[in-house]
Amino acid sequence: MIISGAASQALAAALARELEEPLARAEYDRFPDGELLASVPDLASVGDGGDSDNSTDDTNTGTNTDRAIIVASTVSSDAHLELLQLQDAAREAGISEVVTVLPYMGYARQDKAFDTGHPISARAVARAISSTTDRVLTVTPHEEAVCEFFEPTATAVDAADRLAEPLPDDLTDPVFLSPDAGAIDLAETVRNAYGNGAGETDYFEKVRHSGTEVEITPSDVDVEGRDVVVADDIIATGSTMSEAVGVLQERGVGRVFVTCVHPLLANNAVTKLSQAGVEAIYGTDTIERQQSAVSVAPSIAAEL
Repeated sequence: MIISGAASQALAAALARELEEPLARAEYDRFPDGELLASVPDLASVGDGGDSDNSTDDTNTGTNTDRAIIVASTVSSDAHLELLQLQDAAREAGISEVVTVLPYMGYARQDKAFDTGHPISARAVARAISSTTDRVLTVTPHEEAVCEFFEPTATAVDAADRLAEPLPDDLTDPVFLSPDAGAIDLAETVRNAYGNGAGETDYFEKVRHSGTEVEITPSDVDVEGRDVVVADDIIATGSTMSEAVGVLQERGVGRVFVTCVHPLLANNAVTKLSQAGVEAIYGTDTIERQQSAVSVAPSIAAEL
């Protein structure tokens, strides 16, 4: 059965269709004192986990006691707690195997202690999640090393190739750019998925001076009159990306499309990118937004 966190209902439904598994009904409530309660009424029919071979099917709901797949992007602190409750509910119902899918892992970018006395937040949340699940998958983590914080080690699902699907078919002599050298593999993956390697790839030089101040230095690639696809794993505030697009506009670029696996798009990110001259923003459904133009369900299903 597939169980969805509140923030990942569309993706959970898509994964259920992809795997041809039943989608359980989850409920998300809050007590008067502010405490959360995430529950799964459909688990009531599972009972004690089935017979000795752990493969009992409930004839009324079609649920299988072998495995529960919990799909939950941890986009907030509440979402983290909700996930822990859903995992515990599955355990309480006697599910044999609990698999957790983190389409977007919150705190993943806090993968080291930034100063004396600081926590490694990615490790802290990974340990909590690991305590009541058997397996974790996370989609295109910002740093794949965060997978090692889970016990056992989480599986990183690469969904970058999905970003090619919503792009227009008529890109003119396209250039696929990443905002920095570290994301060049992502740009190459999108380029290859778009059209058998057609198009050029390059990246911007990015120097981060602080948590909010980033300097973008243009690469040497010729973009005049050419369509450009800027690809990244996550767009948070859009500040870095809009600055990069501004450089392209100064060079007489054709159309500019922005793609990302995780469209966090906090605050006025969409406005910033639109003002910079971006024609369209395409993201996946790891974070469900208006810009979620393609689903990562096939990529996740392939790992399950």
